[in-house]
This record gives sequence, C-alpha cells and structure tokens, in this order.
Amino acid sequence: MTFGVLGGVAATAAFNQVWKMLTGQDEAPEATERNRGWGEVLTAAAIQGAVFGFVKALADRSGAAGFSKLTGTWPGDDGPEGPEDDESERG
Repeated sequence: MTFGVLGGVAATAAFNQVWKMLTGQDEAPEATERNRGWGEVLTAAAIQGAVFGFVKALADRSGAAGFSKLTGTWPGDDGPEGPEDDESERG
C-alpha cells in the first residue's frame, strides 16, 4: 500500500511538471471547469492517464525486480509464450 501511495504522489508531481512544461499553466483543467474547452480538458486527461500508467508500471516492475532479487522468484506472471517455447502446445 505504501508503494501505491508514493506512486500516486510521484505521478501527481510528474503530471504537474509535464503539464506546466507543455502549457506554461500551473494547474491542469478540471473536467467541470466551465471556462475550459473540451480539447484542453481531454488533452489534460490523456496526458494524466499516460503519466499515471507509466509511474504505476515503473513502480510495479521495480517492486517485482526487487522481490525477485531478494527471493529468487518472480512474483508475477511469466507472460505470453515466446516463439522459442514448445510449439506442440499451440493449435
């Protein structure tokens, strides 16, 4: 849970920096602000989603790598089978 909270704080800070760099505005628009256009609101939401997704993946992957280094076991799925895997299992 601690990593989730820290990730959220980091993602918020990162998004605010990206938004300010791109627009020069200190704060991104809220969806309910009447004087903001659809394009601005949706652009902010898309950038925010990308930043939050990136930070979540970074935190999850780093945590899994740290867990693996400590225990010798990967905590998640192995993922899809690659081309070098046994082809007899495919239809």
